[in-house]
Amino acid sequence: MTHSPLPMRVPAAGLPPRVRIHEVGPRDGLQNEKAIVPTDVKADFVCRLANAGLSTVEVTSFVHPKWVPQLADAGEVCLRLDDLPAGVRLPVLVPNIRGLERATAHGARRVAIAASATETFARRNLNRTLDESLAMSAEVVAQAKGQGMHVRGYLSMCFGDPWEGPVPLEQVVRTARALADMGCDELSLGDTIGVATPGHVSALLDALAADGLGADRLGVHFHDTYGQALANTLAALQHGVTTVDASAGGLGGCPFAGSATGNLATEDLVWMLQGLGVETGVDLDALVATSVWMAERLGRPSPSRTVTALARKE
Repeated sequence: MTHSPLPMRVPAAGLPPRVRIHEVGPRDGLQNEKAIVPTDVKADFVCRLANAGLSTVEVTSFVHPKWVPQLADAGEVCLRLDDLPAGVRLPVLVPNIRGLERATAHGARRVAIAASATETFARRNLNRTLDESLAMSAEVVAQAKGQGMHVRGYLSMCFGDPWEGPVPLEQVVRTARALADMGCDELSLGDTIGVATPGHVSALLDALAADGLGADRLGVHFHDTYGQALANTLAALQHGVTTVDASAGGLGGCPFAGSATGNLATEDLVWMLQGLGVETGVDLDALVATSVWMAERLGRPSPSRTVTALARKE
């Protein structure tokens, strides 16, 4: 592959100088695949992403194989990770105490839990009421923090729910506050079905800030269902958010929400940030090459527009 072109660097006022990309492709991306990706390919994917400069790569989920068979080899993937740059964060998702125990046994030091801002999605995704799911999460967080682990809390349906419709800001704030109070170090605000718009993002971040949850504890996780993910990300950056979730090649969605399409593509995010003069530490050429490599193994082209454009430059 020849050296890719770069966007013209034109910094914009009011943006953070650096953004940490929380790469979710190996977990949130591959969990949505119909076919089972071989264990060696998954491990190689993680390593390639880390070597492309991504400082946080979410490896897998220790969920019961009955629910997500695509990630049934979670422990084996963790054991095959080698040749990684120093300091790379390798979080894993844990749904419950049993998942935490399995993750710990395989060397995990950073975990993530999943919660919902709506009652219906809690019942459909976690098979519990919202209060029951929060109580379960509190147990996991307490045990993880007791072992000195870093805990991230994913909060789904922050902007809209396919069954309940628009989600009131105060409902999201209340659930986010519960996750923060139980000890989550970081919260990821999920636009699970991709319905957010920049004004909505700004309003939610303002509401969270008024409750004492500042941008330093928040990340954003946008889906591109309606083509709004980059615009929403820019709105979040303007509010001081410096952690953005993205998926290499735009892989993934949510297997438990039928209207959810792919995550924000990491390459599209990096292209925008480079043009804005925001540092990420990511080598875009290496990242594009990784997504092309994975697309070949999945047997279909990447939905990322940046991957599509730069891959043509080979």
